[in-house]
Amino acid sequence: MDGPHGLGVTTRAFGLKGPRGWAFREVSFDAEPGSLIAVEGPSGSGRTCLLLALTGRMRATTGSATVGEWHLPKQAAAVRRVSALAHVPGVTDLDPALTVGEHLRERALLERRFGGSLRALLRPRAERAAETEQRVDAALTAAGLDREALPKGSRTAVRDLERLEALRLSVALALIGGPRLLGVDDTDLKLSDAERAEVWALLRSLAEAGTTVVAVCSEAPEGAVTVSTSPREMETAETETRDAETGEAETAPAETGEAGTHEKEMVDALPATGRA
Repeated sequence: MDGPHGLGVTTRAFGLKGPRGWAFREVSFDAEPGSLIAVEGPSGSGRTCLLLALTGRMRATTGSATVGEWHLPKQAAAVRRVSALAHVPGVTDLDPALTVGEHLRERALLERRFGGSLRALLRPRAERAAETEQRVDAALTAAGLDREALPKGSRTAVRDLERLEALRLSVALALIGGPRLLGVDDTDLKLSDAERAEVWALLRSLAEAGTTVVAVCSEAPEGAVTVSTSPREMETAETETRDAETGEAETAPAETGEAGTHEKEMVDALPATGRA
């Protein structure tokens, strides 16, 4: 059952195949609401595709997945409404020319316009502005980004942010909408060991606060629900599944008297599977 905020995630033989082969396959795991799920694997192993599929942004081709009360891929639109992405190249890129404050205002306006109800839009302007500011402050606090500590405060351009600060900003922007499932890509890309430890501390704090977090990484931290997309792990999972199915077929009663017999992440996965 779902907690007060986060969503449980369950997959069985979840996979995505395109014209050039498998992006990922035979992914099976169970995660409780408010879990920190680490998608572990080398670059090019399909880990980003899995992140996008779990958040309803890509359509899987095999197996099944349940996010909260919704089933993928049929109810992907519902999953998208309760999830958000951060730090995903080509999807949530920050504009280096814009300032931190401009990014925050833009995201808050989009959330107010498209994420809220019609009744909320009809409330007094001052009330809506105060609520927006409160939501932005809460997101920044949760992401661990202090605007006053930046070189020029909110007027600091994204191009002047450190890598860790840019990641925190991306997470804060995603949190403004109050997602129940948060997907974060490349959590350890070009970061020092100390910075990686800070990122995992941040993501763990979000999970402990109730939001289910799915994070892509090269090496999963201790205590996380680890899901591997490495080719060797995928081949092992596929072999185990095939052996289990063969064993069931051999032991099942025959109705007719005869025994029953029953690659790397591809570049063009997005157009092949119809990314939302």
